[in-house]
Amino acid sequence: MKKKVLVWLAVAFVIFYVVQSPEESADIVRSAGEALGSAAQSLATFVGSLA
Repeated sequence: MKKKVLVWLAVAFVIFYVVQSPEESADIVRSAGEALGSAAQSLATFVGSLA
């Protein structure tokens, strides 16, 4: 029960933040996407060098 309440509070906070600062939220998502893309590219390079 406590975990469920904490999850809902976190979701509410994220929604509040997105509504209050949509441009900053977009920048955060963009940065996270770039970081994931970079990590995937690095992993692909590593796996490719093994072959």
